[in-house]
Amino acid sequence: MADGPQPLFIHGVGCFHPENVIDNRFLQELDIGTDEAWILERVGIHERRTVLPLDYIRQTRNADVRAGQEAALYGNAETGRRAALHALGRAGLTPADIGMVIAGGCTPGMSIPAEACQIAAALGIEAMAFDISSACTSFGAQLHLLSRMRGLPPYVLVVNAENTTRVVDYADRATAVLWGDATTAAVISAEVPARLRVVTTTLASSPAGWSSVTIPRGGHFVQDGNQVQRFAIKTTLECAEALLPGARARARHGGGRLRFIGHQANLMMLEAVTRRAELDDDQHWHNVERHGNTGAAGAPSVLSGRWDELAAHDVIVLVQVGSGLTWSSMQLEVAA
Repeated sequence: MADGPQPLFIHGVGCFHPENVIDNRFLQELDIGTDEAWILERVGIHERRTVLPLDYIRQTRNADVRAGQEAALYGNAETGRRAALHALGRAGLTPADIGMVIAGGCTPGMSIPAEACQIAAALGIEAMAFDISSACTSFGAQLHLLSRMRGLPPYVLVVNAENTTRVVDYADRATAVLWGDATTAAVISAEVPARLRVVTTTLASSPAGWSSVTIPRGGHFVQDGNQVQRFAIKTTLECAEALLPGARARARHGGGRLRFIGHQANLMMLEAVTRRAELDDDQHWHNVERHGNTGAAGAPSVLSGRWDELAAHDVIVLVQVGSGLTWSSMQLEVAA
């Protein structure tokens, strides 16, 4: 580890969304006391993707998470492989170019080995591989720590495989409406320049709140919804407001655009933050309404979806919050 941070460059970001769609009609037909109006009023989500077969959810409500693990159409290594190939293609690289693999998220498929080792093997990568997991803030934690490491290989692959629907209780309307599955990957370098540069990162925690959001081993996702919502709004706003003045000035000076990407927990939370931060609709990039809460993959999946829209001198403020309780932020800038 180094004493101070170094700039990082992002050469490509990729994403994989499984094909099965859980829309609000599907959830209503589960007869768990919810409908389209109830869902949109509370979380603003229209649909989500899942690695689970829809018939399996209908028949079992995923009452046994071990059965959910077995029923899943894809494991984390496979979704990680697919997202990584997307990112590598955008970077103009191959798996052979990767010298380190880091993974992490909310729901690893196994306790051991490291998820990064399984993803690296699926890609045919023989290199150092390990996990840095901080629940929904894993992507921020990974880049924060990478910026403080020295002696990195030219290219590092960062993967967040979030197939969390495997641990969702589909008899509980409060959590069933939230979660979707997605996997993201990013090709990072501290040595080789790229158009997108990570200028600054932060990472912090309040461990006293660890019990507010949990996934017990062998159990379902559980959270104190009201407390977590308040934490998410307050902390996201504080992180954004710390970076936005400088980001606005940088974008204005270069003639670029300011963009904000928050943790994709739910649309109501994000809109509360952007109103208070006085961000215009076109400055707010999000996909939660189409994909649900995809954990650590949420914010980078937005970046992946908007990859081709990045223009010279754009400045992106990205904030994640999550279990722990933890939070992270970063400022990204697009070169001319």
